[in-house]
Amino acid sequence: MGDAVDTAKKVQEYKDNLIKKAEELIIKGFPEKIVKLNDLLSTPQFSERSFTDVYQDLNIPVPDPIEIGNADAEKADGDEPGTKRARLDLPSGTKVMALPNGRVECNTPICELIKVVKPVIRTLVEDSNLLKMWISFMIPKIEDGNNFGVSIQEDTLAEIQSVETEAAAFFDQISRYFVSRAKVVSKVAKYPHIEDYRRAVAELDEKEFLSLWLVLSEVRNRYCSLHDIVIKNMEKLKKPRSSNAESLY
Repeated sequence: MGDAVDTAKKVQEYKDNLIKKAEELIIKGFPEKIVKLNDLLSTPQFSERSFTDVYQDLNIPVPDPIEIGNADAEKADGDEPGTKRARLDLPSGTKVMALPNGRVECNTPICELIKVVKPVIRTLVEDSNLLKMWISFMIPKIEDGNNFGVSIQEDTLAEIQSVETEAAAFFDQISRYFVSRAKVVSKVAKYPHIEDYRRAVAELDEKEFLSLWLVLSEVRNRYCSLHDIVIKNMEKLKKPRSSNAESLY
């Protein structure tokens, strides 16, 4: 019996600490994060967005073109014609055993931006989860009538869950960029003479550059919207049923 009481006490302490932490986050934490993100978006790293800043050489050289001999030279080789015809089968691409200049590095400017953006996304996911639990603890027991305040809690909870899901999707977006880029780079290695593949890598880097700026802006906007909706409805979120209505039961 004593263990059950101690466990219940610990659970209640956890709930009380979570509620206190969430309210501090809303009143103090969110405004600070909004200001910090605005300052970050104003830095040259994000505000002076030039696509040329993310260009990076692929370190995959274009091999010398194959010299094609005349028909007489081909006949003189005797058994060689078949081999030469196989060498000229250009659509099959080049077998890539190793790159002559070493490995192809990730795009350094993009990786630097990702190092900045990823912790911000993670913090938004954690903060959303904290707010979600806070509102869940505020929801009163189910009763008939006087549920307008509860509906506000549910609407706010749905908005927070949407933000949490969207923030988690930002991580997937970053990982998909690396997979997509690797596939196009492998095409460049196999078909080094085709300039379109090299251009496709540059376009992919530019797209991710813009996406990272957009993600950071969206995170700032989500903090603003969550702070706004919670502050405006703070009274109903903390006390969904009025004391006058409670005295009637």
